[in-house]
Amino acid sequence: MVTQMALRALNPHTTRLRGWVDAAMKSASGKPDVPPLREVEGFPPAAQVEAGALSIRGLGKTYRIEDREIPVLSDIDLEIRPGHFVCIVGPSGCGKSTLLRLIVGLDNDYSGDIILDGERITATSLDRGIVFQDHRLFPWMRLDENIALALQNHDYSKAEKSRRVADYIRLVNLSGFEKAYPHQLSGGMAQRAAIARALVNEPKILLLDEPLGALDALTRVYLQKELQRIWLERRATMIMVTHDVDEAVFLGDEIIIMDAHPGRIKHSVRIDLPHPRDRTSRQLQEIREEILVELISTPPEPDHLEAV
Repeated sequence: MVTQMALRALNPHTTRLRGWVDAAMKSASGKPDVPPLREVEGFPPAAQVEAGALSIRGLGKTYRIEDREIPVLSDIDLEIRPGHFVCIVGPSGCGKSTLLRLIVGLDNDYSGDIILDGERITATSLDRGIVFQDHRLFPWMRLDENIALALQNHDYSKAEKSRRVADYIRLVNLSGFEKAYPHQLSGGMAQRAAIARALVNEPKILLLDEPLGALDALTRVYLQKELQRIWLERRATMIMVTHDVDEAVFLGDEIIIMDAHPGRIKHSVRIDLPHPRDRTSRQLQEIREEILVELISTPPEPDHLEAV
């Protein structure tokens, strides 16, 4: 009660989000109720987005530590429509990054099902790209070479590969830095290069594991706008893990709030507001405060294994 009163004091106009936060988020059919994509003037219409539907059913994951089995994720059910931008928030140790690793296919030791466009995920694939908190560019390669590396398993012609690399360098506003080495780029520029490398294969889903977490505040705000622009232009399904609630409500069509020990979905918050968004709007501030209340209401449990 004290926590809620303190948060509400920040904004005297805050009201409960009637109907927006639903712990179950289930329709009469038993499937999560997923909001439709909003049309955005000047960008590809939502109706054209066909690939990138993700269905997670009864997902569970455990780690074995010596003679103990530690549950990390339990009974995760999630439906994401093609072209949606979904943000995942939750306390440290709730398995957010573990969930992304399972979706991208880096770990196939799990129970339940992860299905992308009707096919169960069991390994990595060019259909799924991922960007980490650190850019992971190879320091001995120039920027265009780092991006081109993602195309090495394609049988595109040399000219087609060059065209694709140039297109995605332009997409992330790095034209003129094609021959720069990673150490010659700022942190924000290196992260944009990492996003270009993840997108150059034109994956159905782009997974973002706190990609802006290591950046300074001003660069982070700028790249949030850039990431929103890139998503609007490409309309790939994007799933982003973040600890920044402001970032989540600015970017996401839906916010998944996770709980820990074991990791599970606690609530889902729909944000039925058009893009691009005004981060100072009263509606976004109300949503932000509701999510903060939800997160703070569950204290950490330090005796459990922390899942990364």
